[in-house]
Amino acid sequence: MHPMASPDGCPALVLNADFRPLSYYPLSLWSWQDAIKAVFMDRVNIVSEYDTVVRSPSFNMRLPSVVSLKTYIKPSRTPAFTRFNVFLRDRFSCQYCAAREELTFDHVIPRAKGGLTTWENVVAACSPCNLRKADKLPAIVGMLPLQKPYAPTVNDLHRNGKLFPPNYLHESWLDYLYWDSELEP
Repeated sequence: MHPMASPDGCPALVLNADFRPLSYYPLSLWSWQDAIKAVFMDRVNIVSEYDTVVRSPSFNMRLPSVVSLKTYIKPSRTPAFTRFNVFLRDRFSCQYCAAREELTFDHVIPRAKGGLTTWENVVAACSPCNLRKADKLPAIVGMLPLQKPYAPTVNDLHRNGKLFPPNYLHESWLDYLYWDSELEP
């Protein structure tokens, strides 16, 4: 079965009232059910549609592929501290050996030694490096991160995200992604 044949394969890209995605990381997507509910509650405009149609006894409707909010929501200036965003900040590579497999995260200053779970103390690490470092201080085991951990901006994640596009982008979404990014000279 083609993935688009089922309504479940039809998420809607959600844009703010200014036609920018509500969030890039993770990309602001709603299930087809949530998108239709928002249409009926008059909270969104349909910008683009899939060919897939849903039917009920009282109506037929093409599923929205892109919707825009009718009311502008002020975007967050700081990205959420999540495992995915730590990996994205660190470009999905171990900060000790640059490996890209078996990623987890490591507290540079171990929690056992008072290290906090914050942007400034957590890095992406492969499992072998994480096990080797264990709960020791970086200088003791000679394992300093390739990049000092820091709290990224939305732009930092946006820039890194372009290096790792999602596995699936519907063509109707492409006009609304990255249009606000700086052009290279």
